[in-house]
Amino acid sequence: MSQELNKYSRTLTQEVSNPAAQAMLYAIGMKEEDMAKPQIGIASTGYEGNPCNIHLNGLSVHVKKGIQANDMVGLIFHTIGVSDGMTNGNDGMSYSLPSRDIIADSIENVVSAQWYDGVITVVGCDKNMPGAVMAMCRVNRPGIMVYGGTVKSGSWKGKKLDIVSAFEAYGQKLAGNISDEDYKGVIQNSIPGQGACGGMYTANTMASSIEALGLSLANSSTYPATHEGKQAECIAIGAAMKNILEKQILPRDVVTKKSLENALTVVMALGGSTNAVLHYIAIAHSAGLELTYADIQAISDRTPFIADLKPSGKYYMEDMLSVGGVPAVMKYLYKNGLIHGDCMTITGKTIAENLEEVPDLDFESQSIVRRLEDPIKPSGHIQLLYGNLATRGGVAKITGKEGLKFEGVAKVCNKEEEMLEALAKGEIKAGQVIVIRYEGPKGGPGMPEMLKPTSAVMGAGLGDKVALITDGRFSGGTHGFVVGHIAPEAFEGGNIALVEDGDLITIDAETRELTVHVTDEVLAERRKTWVPLVPPFIEKGVLRKYFKNVSGAEEGCVTDK
Repeated sequence: MSQELNKYSRTLTQEVSNPAAQAMLYAIGMKEEDMAKPQIGIASTGYEGNPCNIHLNGLSVHVKKGIQANDMVGLIFHTIGVSDGMTNGNDGMSYSLPSRDIIADSIENVVSAQWYDGVITVVGCDKNMPGAVMAMCRVNRPGIMVYGGTVKSGSWKGKKLDIVSAFEAYGQKLAGNISDEDYKGVIQNSIPGQGACGGMYTANTMASSIEALGLSLANSSTYPATHEGKQAECIAIGAAMKNILEKQILPRDVVTKKSLENALTVVMALGGSTNAVLHYIAIAHSAGLELTYADIQAISDRTPFIADLKPSGKYYMEDMLSVGGVPAVMKYLYKNGLIHGDCMTITGKTIAENLEEVPDLDFESQSIVRRLEDPIKPSGHIQLLYGNLATRGGVAKITGKEGLKFEGVAKVCNKEEEMLEALAKGEIKAGQVIVIRYEGPKGGPGMPEMLKPTSAVMGAGLGDKVALITDGRFSGGTHGFVVGHIAPEAFEGGNIALVEDGDLITIDAETRELTVHVTDEVLAERRKTWVPLVPPFIEKGVLRKYFKNVSGAEEGCVTDK
């Protein structure tokens, strides 16, 4: 081992004065010659219950081989994962967003307690990635994120499928528009194996943008879970970790205001999930930086939406590999002045240096990514809205295909289940603005995603005829005229709590306004008799702690503020 690498072994410094620590390391099979080597924690969110995460423990073994081949000690530990796809539409979704902070807390806890010299996080599903990056920024020791990769698309009767296909089939079933055979066929064939949900949903959004942030190797977000490049990436992590240990390149050297702008520019260009807004505000907080809605809106204003990816588009993440992947998109954005090239990355090189050898996008041979002068939408699809319905803001996903303005009468539903019941009864009709409330960070609790309602609306054929607003979140798989993250949330007395059936609501993505056409006097009168709908299941445990500590959506729903 080089003396330079030995110099930065924090673990060695700690253990010299702790013979019990040395004894325990001998007990796990380490040799005397290993004791001076840097110890690298390998945090896996692998578990058997979810295709996004089922293969991660195996990838961690390859990461460990790469670490050992570079004269370091790799020590695998595990943290939790929660499947957003499996929890959507049921009480389990209340635990999804809290899992992000539990992941961050647990990685911070282990790395700090064991005084590991560096950390590699091997992650798959939606909350794994922001949780891992939050932890890396907190401990601020050399760190790299490895994404488990996207799943391949499924197929039924010649039609390509993914997880959203299953939810939309549910809406078709409610509307009587699908046979039992086809419903079962879609459900059984939507997801063919390991990997995260296949469109530009939250997992692929966060993986792509974290690569742009500089915390993972090139193409980490592009290689599908079963691609040979994924295993090679894991082996290559060892050399990369040795390099950043020797150079002492730390997460907070990589995560800066400019690199956050790069990450969010990629989110806008690729049509990524609204959850990125929430997660990057939280990541910035963990890195000691401030990121506001105004910052994000400015990035959206200057970044054209150019990738024709699911959910609103045609293609899947697996298709991106054939056009050069995320690095090719980054190079195109960089050459056109949309991302900063001087940001440091975990390769030890800047963004500009990393992109030098990346092939250019070929616009003649592919239709997945469009030219900036011929975008799907000339500015970003994520819009931050304000008004008397969202005095602290709301997050809209407007691709342009839904139109830019919707005005309709309110159909109020307290909780997601009430909306699905109304849809089944035929009470959801064209021209309505569906209001789903008491689904915020505290009111949910846990700010559940509304993928099942939005997919059911699509499946029922109402996707272009209604809008939906909520103080909850949306899945990256959501599309349609939707606004989420409305703050203040209903539970805290935000005006969304005071809306009544029949109130006229305007959603204007051009003026960025969200308005209920009720006077301040009428709202004040309604407030006098308002009683919050209190979640009945937060007396103790994880959700109680989350309820007591979580900040508002506009502050990233962090629990350590």
